[in-house]
Amino acid sequence: MAPDPSFAPTQLAARAAYLLRGNDLGVMTTAAPLLYPHMWSWDAAFVSIGLAPLSVERAVVELDTLLSAQWANGMIPHIVFASGVDGYFPGPARWATSALAADAPRNRHTSGITQPPVHAIAVQRILDNARTRGRSTRAVAEAFLDRRWDDLVRWHRWLAEARDQEGHGRITLYHGWESGMDNSPRWDSAYANVIPGAVPEYQREDNKINTDASQRPSDLEYDRYLWLLEEMKSARYDDQLLPKVMSFAVEDVFVSAIFSVACSVLAEIGEDYKRPHSDVRDLYGWADRFRSGVLETTDQRTGAAKDFDVKADKWIATETVAQFSPLLCGGLPHDKERSLLRLLDGPRFCGHPDLKYSLIPSTSPVSRDFRSREYWRGPIWPVLTWLFSWAFARRGWAERSTSLRREGLRQASDGTFAEYYEPFTGEPLGSMQQSWTAAAVLDWLG
Repeated sequence: MAPDPSFAPTQLAARAAYLLRGNDLGVMTTAAPLLYPHMWSWDAAFVSIGLAPLSVERAVVELDTLLSAQWANGMIPHIVFASGVDGYFPGPARWATSALAADAPRNRHTSGITQPPVHAIAVQRILDNARTRGRSTRAVAEAFLDRRWDDLVRWHRWLAEARDQEGHGRITLYHGWESGMDNSPRWDSAYANVIPGAVPEYQREDNKINTDASQRPSDLEYDRYLWLLEEMKSARYDDQLLPKVMSFAVEDVFVSAIFSVACSVLAEIGEDYKRPHSDVRDLYGWADRFRSGVLETTDQRTGAAKDFDVKADKWIATETVAQFSPLLCGGLPHDKERSLLRLLDGPRFCGHPDLKYSLIPSTSPVSRDFRSREYWRGPIWPVLTWLFSWAFARRGWAERSTSLRREGLRQASDGTFAEYYEPFTGEPLGSMQQSWTAAAVLDWLG
């Protein structure tokens, strides 16, 4: 068998930088040129992390563009549409946010839902990179923080208030797309209860680009996705009405863990840069509340976390990466945390004997829901590898962090910068030239 083609670190970094330049539309970076030709919220955060070692100034522009599309209520929408670019469905006309939502921006086309709040982590990485540069670069990063601090706090406040109306310390999602893990087994039972009414006719674009049906959600799944969009439109995207009209409502433990750690990160930035005490206090308060909310979901024996289906009033336990949410935000008792790390290292996840790289699959290879090629039902996503590696470094677990980084770079050394990879063969899947995969590589090599 021929050895895998792999690039040396300097070549890989050069290819990643070249890819981000190629995907750059000027003030925003497309998530991927063919399949995702617009700006996605959590992609943009990761992209700015990858841009920061190349150009702090350009990384700042990326987040500025995203935040310029923030809604009046504080929500950062999951898509900011590039003007004059087609080729993605559902596009601005199907969302109709400018026409329907009182809070939507009038000067930008956006979607009407949100995505995981990783942005504070990006701001921290930008500030870290700026500190190693000259005075003018530091000034650019600090001016960004001055300009956008209130917007970032507003974003966190919206999540804490509009998406945790019952005060459970968990973020409620009204669409699986808001999790970033669109077709994860986590949502199967909640989606099964979504009965699509008359969905206006549509033509998918994703399966024209990626013609291998085994890698994409099914048509029935798409009907449900689009029916939820119609329900949101019927409520004019109103935060107070959504809980009443939506047939999908799930407390997402993974997004909640990200939110908890993001609140801590933003609070620390606030302390370092002398932001208002009241903001810092609120951020630390939310970090604690959502950490507690995550820990309440955990299994007594293994420490594994669960989502909660609000509509069905029941816990959703799945063998997916979301089980490891408490490792991101911390707070588990020592013995429980050790059990959860054993689960992570063991044969159900990273220690599965058939994995090509010792990385975290999106769904456990031993789960009956596992599909090795299908999006969030099994493949390994470099961006999640980055997130866990970053979180482990933050928690002082240097060896674990380094191991994920090393394996992640081995996986990415083929230079395809794929959206996700087949866990057993390492085959690149999804869209190629994915911006956030290149960004993860640049941060690792930076």
